Amino acid sequence: MTATVTDTRTAVADMVLDVRDLDVRYYTEGGVVRAVDGVSFALRRGERFGLVGESGSGKTTMGLALIGAVKRPGRVEGGQAILDGVDLLGLSEAEMRQRRMRDIAMIPQGAMNFLNPVMRVRDQVIDGMRAHGMKATKAEFEDRVAGLMRSVGLQPEMMTSYPHELSGGMKQRVSIAIAISLTPKVIIADEPTSALDVVVQRQVVETLLQVQREIGAATILIGHDMGLMAQFSTSMGIMYGGKLVELGSVEQVFHDPRHPYTKLLISSLPDTAGKRRLEGIPGLPPSLLERPPGCIFHPRCPYVMEQCRTESPMLREVEADGHVACHLFTETMA
Repeated sequence: MTATVTDTRTAVADMVLDVRDLDVRYYTEGGVVRAVDGVSFALRRGERFGLVGESGSGKTTMGLALIGAVKRPGRVEGGQAILDGVDLLGLSEAEMRQRRMRDIAMIPQGAMNFLNPVMRVRDQVIDGMRAHGMKATKAEFEDRVAGLMRSVGLQPEMMTSYPHELSGGMKQRVSIAIAISLTPKVIIADEPTSALDVVVQRQVVETLLQVQREIGAATILIGHDMGLMAQFSTSMGIMYGGKLVELGSVEQVFHDPRHPYTKLLISSLPDTAGKRRLEGIPGLPPSLLERPPGCIFHPRCPYVMEQCRTESPMLREVEADGHVACHLFTETMA
């Protein structure tokens, strides 16, 4: 199952999320920042989509837009995010509040800042369920929370703990438990392993993979770690400067990257099997206040052509297994 741009997938019966031309901007004193610029993709039920890019590429903003959590000075200026026939971006705040957790949930970056420090874990999980209209006795709620604790690899007794009594990995698992408490159709995990050591990172990712399979939710994993993406994802999207520049299966992106930015990302990874020299990406990410004309990557691109300096490429299908936004493939895609 591979994420792709929406115009080739609108008839797929098992599509759960269809994002079309998402446009999010921040209105600052220095000018308008186009944080997410015309991003389109679609997910099937149960699909695991990895979203990769440098800091400031728009990954987290896109996730926040999908759950209706972009705050001022940010604003969603256009696009659609259709979940089971309903455009999430067209809902009122009250309507969106009911959709969060029930239909689409987010596991935030840094669980230590997400959990209320003066509430027991149990009460935080139950609060979310009650806020969405779930009615049960105290014992039934506690049984439900105990089951959620087990599903994320924690002892049920830990539900009576306060967040400060838990390790970083335990807190992140509690965040996962809250996100799946109402069995949503889509889970967005925003760098869920940041600030955790390598061993705990693996445990958290394995927990996320297990619960994702159990409830059958489509998942968007946002992050920088290409190795983590390779382990978790079935498909990948590469973002740069607010744009989606490549889309394909994990195998295609890693073994046959098309966009020059993706090629440079892959070449910057350590190669433990050989002695390949690591290559950095020249230059710096663009300022989204002063975007370069044409292709936003052209100032750093080793294959830049004159056309790249004036024309912005569209994300188009390349053969049958991927999409790329690059003028190098114009003739191939014609």
